[in-house]
This record gives sequence, structure tokens and C-alpha cells, in this order.
Amino acid sequence: MFLGGFATFAMLYATQPILPRLAADFAVAPSTASLSVSLGTAGLAAMLIPASVLSDRFGRQRMMKAALVLATLIAFASAIAADFTQMLVLRVLLGAALAGLPAAAMAYLGEEVAPQAQGRAMGLYIAGNALGGMSGRFLVALLTDWSSWRIALAGLGALGLIATLVFRYCLPRSRHFRARDIRPARVFADSRALLADTGLRKLFAIAFLMMGVFTSVYNYLGFRLHLPPFSLGQTAIGAVFLLYLVGTCSSAWTGQLVDRIGRRKLLWVMILASGAGLALTLANHLAAVLIGVATFTFGYFGAHTTASGWVSRRAGERRALAAALYLCSYYLGASVIGTLSGLAWEHDAWPGVTAALSLCVILALITAWRLRHLQALAGQPALTPAT
Repeated sequence: MFLGGFATFAMLYATQPILPRLAADFAVAPSTASLSVSLGTAGLAAMLIPASVLSDRFGRQRMMKAALVLATLIAFASAIAADFTQMLVLRVLLGAALAGLPAAAMAYLGEEVAPQAQGRAMGLYIAGNALGGMSGRFLVALLTDWSSWRIALAGLGALGLIATLVFRYCLPRSRHFRARDIRPARVFADSRALLADTGLRKLFAIAFLMMGVFTSVYNYLGFRLHLPPFSLGQTAIGAVFLLYLVGTCSSAWTGQLVDRIGRRKLLWVMILASGAGLALTLANHLAAVLIGVATFTFGYFGAHTTASGWVSRRAGERRALAAALYLCSYYLGASVIGTLSGLAWEHDAWPGVTAALSLCVILALITAWRLRHLQALAGQPALTPAT
């Protein structure tokens, strides 16, 4: 599952570190170039619920393996896109294909891992997301500097192929999966029941806000570091994505901490940490900016690990659909806020982006603070770390 998350994020965010290069090569504005990221996440968001429904009927493993195979083929095709329109179409298809893995992953872990170890398991899965995002971005930036962005995207396709093969042949088989009815009436009833839960609605809102902030920071950080007073080259900008290692460590550590002290006490703290890091990026000293990005990344992945595990635990037997709704909110945030923040960049550069994103962080923090007193569902122990 670590490798599955690795491949997903590596392919999904491949164009993020080369947005300035794509903007120059295709003669488009920065906000338009960012669509190569935003439309990929939009495609993923649109297919999450259908993919989760299919995984309920045909199995988690089958859905995840098919998703990685299709996505790897599309990743290779992206390297030969003739124009920016073709690139955008392929990015949408890539996101749609990848949806099958995250749609089933949280449900698979919820079914196959013992409750007392689910926090650690979710942490390791999301650590794979972070490491994949870092490795993919850095590899693309490095190969683009050495050759071209087309070679870089082809190289990332090869990386995805290796991860896909290992995932396909090494993933333990499902032992606790039970097929569910996927008739529209049943799916609608399950969705209505999940959205009626106050706690889940708040977790979905936090996912929308925080993923939007995270995507925006890394979308426009490259543009900022490319300009004075930093004037960094493509490889140096790509090296900034090595800070994803902080997210990998944060996810694994947070997963263990959740099992010990609980999600209620941890979620708001992680969001607060990400907000503090975001504020620090306003500095005009490179070291301060890097510390700010590292702090922001640490807090973001800690919050995501905490919230996603909470959704899986709280949703019970509807965990696949709940995970899809959570991730749909998550990637819609990446698409909507990730694109709209481009307008803030064009209006007032990095200060404008930071101001807009700070508002999102404040809203997420208020929502997480209110979750501290969330009532447990019937059949779950009240006010325990697990619920």
C-alpha cells in the first residue's frame, strides 16, 4: 500500500515542478499552466465515488491494480502530447484512472488491518503518498533540466511502471472483503446517511480546505523561487520538493501518535502548525522560506493522516463510500482552490497567495477545534482516540 500511494502521487503531480517551463513552452499564463495539475485532481475527484462503488462490488484489489496499470499507460502518453490541450486531456484521464486506488485504499486498510494498528497503517500509506509526491516532482525537475520535460514525464512513467509491478504481485489478498449491493438506491441511501453525520461533514470540509492550500503552496512556490531575490534554477526548485520527506516522517509518526493520544487532540494542532509554516514563507530569506515550507508540510500531512483515518473509522461498513466522499472533497479542494489561488498570484504574487490561503487555514482550524467535542456514533465507545 505504501508503494501504491507512492505511484499515485508521483504520477498525479508530475507537472507541478515544471509549471514555469510549461507556461513558457506553450505560451500560457501561470494560472492556465496550473490546470495541468488542477484538471488531473478534478478527474480523480469526479471518478472517486464511481470507483468506490465498483470496489464495493468487485473488490478492492482488482480496482487498485487496474487503476495503476491504466494510469501508467496514460503517464507515458503525456510525454508525447502535441499541444497544451492534449496535455490537459491526458491529465484529466490520468486523474480519472488513478481514482481507483485511493477510492479503495482506505477501505482495504480498514478491512484488513486490526483496529489498534489502523493509525500506523494509514500513516504508512500516506507516507508513501508523500514520498511519491517528492520523488516524482524531484525526478521531473531534474530530468527537465538535463534534457526536456518530455523525457522527464517518460521517466516518471517508467517509475510508475516499476511501482505498479511490485504492487500487483506483492499486495496481500483480501480476507475480510464482502461484496455490497451497488444499486443506485442503495448507494444514494448510504451517501445520505454519511452526509447526515456532522463529524464526517466537518472532516470533508477540512479535506477540501487543506488540500487546496497544500496544492496552491506547491503550485506557486516554483514561480516565486524562480523570481528575484531567489532566482533559482529548475533543479534547485525541484530540490525544494525534497521537503516532502518531512511529510513522509510526519505521516508515519502521526499515525502512531493517533493510536496513543487520539485524533481529537491532534487534528487542530497539526492544522495550526501548517498555518504557522505558511506565514513564515512570506520572508525574503531562502532559509526562512524553506523552514516555513517544511513546517507547513509537516502539519499538512499530519492533519491529512489524522482526518483520513478518522473518516475510515467513523464510517463503519460504509468506509469505501466515505473514503470516496472524503477524497472527492480533498481533490476538489486541490482543483478549485489550486486554480483560484492563481488569480491571487497574478494580482499580488506570493503575498496575495498567502493571504488567500491563510483564510482557508483559519476556517479549517475552527472546524477542527469544534471536532474536539464530536459525539461518538452508536455502537462506538464515547470520546475515545479511535472514534
